[in-house]
Amino acid sequence: MTEAMTILVVDDEEKIREGCRRVLSSQGFGVLDAENGQMALDLLAREKVDVLLLDLKMPVMDGENVLDLAHAQYPDLPVIIITGHGTIDTAVECMKKGAYDFITKPFHIRQFMVTVNRAADKKRLEEKARQFELENIRNLYDLNLEKSRLRTIVHCLANGVMVTNRNLEVVLHNPALCRLLKLPMDFKTPAPLETIISDPTLIDTLRKIQQGSCPAEGTISEEVTTGGRTLRSISAPALDQDQVVTGTVTAFEDITVFKQLDQMKSDFLNMVAHELRSPLFSIRQLVQVLSEGLAGPLGEKQADYLARVRKQIDNLLELIRDLLEISKAEGGVLVRERVPTNLEEILKSIASTMEARAREQGIHFYYQCQHLRPVQVDPKSMEEVFNNLISNAIDYSPGGGQVSVTLTGLPDAVEIVVSDTGIGIPPEELDKIFDKFYRVKDPRTRHVTGSGLGLSLVKSVLDAHHGKIEVTSVPHQGTTFRVLLPVDA
Repeated sequence: MTEAMTILVVDDEEKIREGCRRVLSSQGFGVLDAENGQMALDLLAREKVDVLLLDLKMPVMDGENVLDLAHAQYPDLPVIIITGHGTIDTAVECMKKGAYDFITKPFHIRQFMVTVNRAADKKRLEEKARQFELENIRNLYDLNLEKSRLRTIVHCLANGVMVTNRNLEVVLHNPALCRLLKLPMDFKTPAPLETIISDPTLIDTLRKIQQGSCPAEGTISEEVTTGGRTLRSISAPALDQDQVVTGTVTAFEDITVFKQLDQMKSDFLNMVAHELRSPLFSIRQLVQVLSEGLAGPLGEKQADYLARVRKQIDNLLELIRDLLEISKAEGGVLVRERVPTNLEEILKSIASTMEARAREQGIHFYYQCQHLRPVQVDPKSMEEVFNNLISNAIDYSPGGGQVSVTLTGLPDAVEIVVSDTGIGIPPEELDKIFDKFYRVKDPRTRHVTGSGLGLSLVKSVLDAHHGKIEVTSVPHQGTTFRVLLPVDA
């Protein structure tokens, strides 16, 4: 028999809401309804809802926005998308964002109920799983007594498991741990942690967890190298019924193969980039010779074609350069040296070329520096940061506008602010702009070429310098990037 669960139906068509109410009520479900996304969010804040039926096309707030907000605030709430045949692709994208399933209009009642019941069962099982999890956590207050009950489960796990007590002694482990750490299968517990783990960083992490430095619901992930293998360790506190830390739990996963594959990918990327760069340089030089008429006179059309060829070659060379820089960043060698550097001189050098480029697009470009002092950075890497941020500001300000760069010396940092009055960035894309190969899509900037690696490189350089970058943007009004570089003593 179906347990009483509450379904929230969100659709701007009254007939749909009423039809869903009749069908679901007849099956023993409690039903709430809302005619738009905002009303749905208000109901979710007030009422306990077990399953959400959500239409995509609605006034006030559409289903995609409701899904984003609901998924962030109620991550365990199953969401079933209601969609017409014309928006099935959108519904599939919603499932990638966290929706449980989708149903199409007009409904077939049998399929409709199968989908709803599956979502309700999922919710019911997750709640039971959470209850079991809470019971297990409460029972961890005496790890020695739990040892016999957990032995079968722990010993069957493919990943290594290690549990320590208040004294950082290993009191529980499984055969997988022995295989990963090359320990004898019959070693006796409790055993001092230092006799099992030789990695000082992990030992220090477990000590900090024991002292309460890790949030009760948090975990700490690290990489441990031992015996020629690379392991990923995930550590968390073990709590008693009063939420007091009584020990630690650490799971180990062998990621050696993944590290090797990652290194192979980087090596392959380097090889391909280097092998492509040399012939492209040769082709570019030949095109240059032809363009300058050294191999004979050219007509206007031939000169135009050669100019286009040269531009495309330059784009490819730029992509190869970015790929090599990304490879350096992943290998930890993007920043080669840090020396006292005058950022104003770097900015002046770059501004001299950027001003002409901005003027061609009708953009007013200016910069100012105040209270600056030398900072310990890699000059070439900082040129990369300035070049990418200012180039983006100019490229994404079509039709004129203003681009400004401000350098300000603060007591313990240098603040770099690059602002434009361009097309701006939609709020939903702000979290993605530092991803590799991601580019903001806008019809007005189709002419802008690039690999989408620039901001990823900027982020990598600043991370290597222990700096921070923030971005604020208003669509159709402009974007501001704010960089903070710490000043080393």
